[in-house]
Amino acid sequence: MSSSSPEVGTRAVRGTPVEEDLGWALGVVFRRYAKAAADALTDIPGGPRGYQVLATTIREEPKRQLDLAAHLGVDRTVMTYLLDDLEKAGLVQRQPDPTDRRARLIAPTEQGKEVLCDLERRLQAREDQVMSGLDDGERMVFRMLLQRIALQANQIDPLHNACSLAEETVDPADT
Repeated sequence: MSSSSPEVGTRAVRGTPVEEDLGWALGVVFRRYAKAAADALTDIPGGPRGYQVLATTIREEPKRQLDLAAHLGVDRTVMTYLLDDLEKAGLVQRQPDPTDRRARLIAPTEQGKEVLCDLERRLQAREDQVMSGLDDGERMVFRMLLQRIALQANQIDPLHNACSLAEETVDPADT
């Protein structure tokens, strides 16, 4: 085709379709995933955040409350309320830290472990819906590449507080 072709000229004037924009794609996928995950996690106090706390307490060594908040990028005040709710639901417990009598370690309960298994099954079903356009091999590659990008991005600009991220991304014109 020559550069005077109407298709080339029209495309150049209109620019790139929004569907080819990385930010648009990330936003659409994130929105779909966030809605699906919230739906799968309605039974746990704190929804997705509560799930992350429960999963972290089960998969890793018990952490101090402040360390857990920092690890997950949750404001420490929000973490206190979240742990209160998870503890009332019988999913986690605060235990004395043998190395610091002022601190508490967050540990899962047996009920918390059972609940996590159910939540993981429901979340996996929702993730499968979100990624239904990909076959199993493509899903594995997508996850691997996304995790690599996320780890690199977090090294460059670590998230210390999810609440501050929300504040950073809000357009002042929207408020």
